[in-house]
Amino acid sequence: MLDSFNTIDGFNIVLISDLEGSPSLEIVNLVLQMQAKGEKITSLAVGEPAYDTPKEIMDVAVRNMYDGDTHYTSSYGIQEVREAVVDKVIRKNRINAGINNTIFMAAKQAIYTAMMAIAGRRTSILVPNPGYFYTEPALIAGLEPVRYRLNQDLSFNVDDVISRMDRQTAAIVLNSPGNPTGRIIDEGDLRILYDKCKSLGIKIISDEAYEDIVYENRHFSVGSLEETPDDVISVFSLSKSYSMTGWRAGYTIASDMIVEKMARFIEHTYTCSPPFIQKASAFALKHGDRYIEEFREDFRKKRAFVMKRLSEIIGIGTSPIDGAFYAFPSYSIRKSSSALAKELLENHNVALLPGSAFGDAGEGHLRISFSGSQESLELGLNELDRYITSKS
Repeated sequence: MLDSFNTIDGFNIVLISDLEGSPSLEIVNLVLQMQAKGEKITSLAVGEPAYDTPKEIMDVAVRNMYDGDTHYTSSYGIQEVREAVVDKVIRKNRINAGINNTIFMAAKQAIYTAMMAIAGRRTSILVPNPGYFYTEPALIAGLEPVRYRLNQDLSFNVDDVISRMDRQTAAIVLNSPGNPTGRIIDEGDLRILYDKCKSLGIKIISDEAYEDIVYENRHFSVGSLEETPDDVISVFSLSKSYSMTGWRAGYTIASDMIVEKMARFIEHTYTCSPPFIQKASAFALKHGDRYIEEFREDFRKKRAFVMKRLSEIIGIGTSPIDGAFYAFPSYSIRKSSSALAKELLENHNVALLPGSAFGDAGEGHLRISFSGSQESLELGLNELDRYITSKS
């Protein structure tokens, strides 16, 4: 990670050449190269459902393309999808939003754009450690990422977060359920954090991409604590809920002012999201709950298998998996997680992500995705067992 910005006329500037690549995409590219050479790779690295997008959703997109929905639209999103978003967040998330609080854009892009929208006099942003890849978007937005620590069991540590807040803190990024940890943030902690942020004028960017993949507990949206969207920017995705990762479909709920700034960014970059994707997304939000239930039950079975299988490997430690489709086990052998992941891929043809990719607090861990097939899980975990046993 960068240690400092380039400063020009008092502004923090980051050049693209200064940024690190995405660790997950680097592994994906390496796997594709090995597969192109004819090697058979068992991948537990990619964070996307193995299912195809449900046919009904695809049919809506195809039909609308043939009907001529292939032209420019509003940078905010078409009325149909924005209305579907409002209905959904009121019904499922209990967020009291209106049309003016919505914008349609991919979640990953929305996180970066939200950071751009709140950047200004305050210069830092709190991000989880270990956590998803929020540091590079923060740097591009001119914000210094300050990492907050989780508890030993990877649960949220509200006291650590509050201790890192100061006058320069512009926002905090939350991710629940979390990638790579699979943990959710308790409602009580979210209430404490919201009250503290409200009193200090700190924004909350809530990444809820895995909201529908929660097992025992209920997902709680911190944005529901507001009468109307104000200090919370809630980011949602259709990628995991409906197996639509390649569609780049998502939406954000925020104050009118933040939404306007985000739309301005779209206007000056890619103009708008394709209308046929928006129409299909509106259909998914209105009629797709049955797919969510089917996917979640399949993930629940795979989670049980993964937890049981990991518990059988001597030298592997596990934490609870509340949601998402990741395990983030620790290991006891003396080797960096990047070296371990590299050896697994080169010598055992198993791809997973090193914990260090998610921050220095992730060292000594591995991220295992159980979003793929049952066969790949069995093969991959058997090879991991052989590797760990051979090093013990």
